[in-house]
Amino acid sequence: MNANVLANAFGPREGTALRVKQVVLVVLGIVALAIAAKIKVPMWPVPITMGTFAVLTIGTAYGARLGLVTMMGYLLIGALGFDVFAGSSAEKFGLTYMMGGTGGYLVGYVLAVLALGALAARGWDRSVGKMTLALVLANVLIYVPGLLWLGQLYGWDQPILEWGLTPFLVGDVIKLALAALLIPGLWKLVGNARS
Repeated sequence: MNANVLANAFGPREGTALRVKQVVLVVLGIVALAIAAKIKVPMWPVPITMGTFAVLTIGTAYGARLGLVTMMGYLLIGALGFDVFAGSSAEKFGLTYMMGGTGGYLVGYVLAVLALGALAARGWDRSVGKMTLALVLANVLIYVPGLLWLGQLYGWDQPILEWGLTPFLVGDVIKLALAALLIPGLWKLVGNARS
């Protein structure tokens, strides 16, 4: 098993310098997640927010452990009331926001990061084909708890798929395609830089 994820392909690999690098990556990852969550690209039928794209790329580039630490840091900052989520606002933030309709998707983010990190460690992030399969699996891991949460929260007699799945599929296909091209492309750059 190749445990070398993209975050390990540069910089220090041991000792204090490695820990400093990891702390910097976690902080940068949390900032990237918070910024990406607020980016809205006009699209039909709903605007695309880039939060999922950040989750997918961080999970893949960081690996399971560092990705999990980053995601848990992001969720903790959100739970403390900072406005870091896509739909949060001054009126609705922190645990109140997290326990609302978005809660299941946030759980899915954690599952997606773990799965992508594990698959990246096995080399799935080096080819567009395997990366695409990993990203599809990650999207399923985001949607399943998200939809289950919505169903439990609002009732299964509600149009759960229309609220929490179908309007987002077009945007998710675009984000998935971007991530599937980006990560293997970065690996090629790393390989070329070393040769």
